[in-house]
Amino acid sequence: MKLTKKRKKVNELVDKNVQYDINEAAGLVKKVNTANFDASVDLHIRLGVDPRKADQALRGTASLPHGTGKEKVVLVLCSEDKEEEAKAAGADFVGLDEYIDKIMGGWTDIDVVIASPNVMAKVGKLGRVLGPRNLMPNPKTGTITPNVGEAVSEVKKGKFSFRVDKFGIIHSSIGRTSFSADQIADNATELIQILNKMKPSSAKGIYFKSVYLASSMSPGIQVDLKSVKGM
Repeated sequence: MKLTKKRKKVNELVDKNVQYDINEAAGLVKKVNTANFDASVDLHIRLGVDPRKADQALRGTASLPHGTGKEKVVLVLCSEDKEEEAKAAGADFVGLDEYIDKIMGGWTDIDVVIASPNVMAKVGKLGRVLGPRNLMPNPKTGTITPNVGEAVSEVKKGKFSFRVDKFGIIHSSIGRTSFSADQIADNATELIQILNKMKPSSAKGIYFKSVYLASSMSPGIQVDLKSVKGM
């Protein structure tokens, strides 16, 4: 693919052989962004885990100090007695049978699905649609809960779920290019620290194999893990 002059110019600003201080990387990812919109800033972390082993298939949730900058579209699947609670907390869609039918028909214009435990017998059949999209409610991520209002509020404040892919990599949006460099560095540090605490006892060798920062349209910037607070 032919690179534009703008992309060639920003590529020259990033040395692929250098591991950058987290604060320097956060500033650089803003500088080399070529998008003409408020692009997502993503963290890509390759871990020394084997996702085929149950205890190493890491997944969890995080609430970043400055949020992610993205408004999440939330669907709550619940019984009628929980509907007002979900709506009051800011859920975008609330119901049960109607939305189960829509999802079975291919509708997935949502970012998070929260379900109350008493409807999971019905929701379970959505696994083959929601599972591959990482949208299936799960108690490990707090998306199966009787406290649907609280769960919606947390998501709207920036709480999100993450999981390691089949290659042992965590891909996660941690902000926008409109964030300050300090905000990007703070958010990246928080997620790295969370993953460090989740290290499986069965994982051998190097746990953090590589850490990269990148925006939606920028080259990847390798982060020096030693520059991250608490590491």
